[in-house]
Amino acid sequence: MTANPTWSRLAAGAAVDSARREPYTRLSLELYAGQEPRNAGPRRALRVARREFLAGERVDMGALAAKLGVDRATLFRWVGNRDELVSEVIWSLCVRTWEGAVRGAEGTGVTRVVSVFHAFSSAVIEAGFFRAYLRRERDRALRLLTTRAGVHQTRVIALFEGLLDAEQVSSGLRLPLPVRDTAYVITRIAESFIYADLIVGEEPDAAKAAAAVGALLGSGSPEWTDR
Repeated sequence: MTANPTWSRLAAGAAVDSARREPYTRLSLELYAGQEPRNAGPRRALRVARREFLAGERVDMGALAAKLGVDRATLFRWVGNRDELVSEVIWSLCVRTWEGAVRGAEGTGVTRVVSVFHAFSSAVIEAGFFRAYLRRERDRALRLLTTRAGVHQTRVIALFEGLLDAEQVSSGLRLPLPVRDTAYVITRIAESFIYADLIVGEEPDAAKAAAAVGALLGSGSPEWTDR
């Protein structure tokens, strides 16, 4: 089945839209404001840091500044602190992963939401560079990714909120809770299974996570259509 173009646009755009919300980072204002960049430096720093991250290497601000031919003060002015930079590196990869999950989505309604969720979660779990990061910086990574100490969790909630909004527009999806609350619960389900090895010592499992989301959405109440 060919996806509805309106649904595809809304669902895929959720990844960028979520990065335009508060809380901001130094880089998010540069990357997602929809304006021409005033300085190529911040984007170049992101590209180099992303290459290091994808290679399974630790992003080191001093070494990165040296590679870019600038001092640390300039690098921090461009990208903020290390946590902000790593968060934006991860998010830039999430955007690509999300867009791929949307392109490959199947069905409509709950089926399509679960399809996107499963594809996205599977890709995150199977990314070797990401697992290397989690093993290397376990406590710091969990704090940045699953709490309000970083921007990531807020964006993921907004990501799923955008997906649910798109599905409500397209198919009239009914939700068990208001859309923001449903997106929050879906995010916590994702975190529980994606980071299961770090939290409870069990294997990450996208299929179980998708089954849990399907169960959550399978008996939606008309009270919370949000339309």
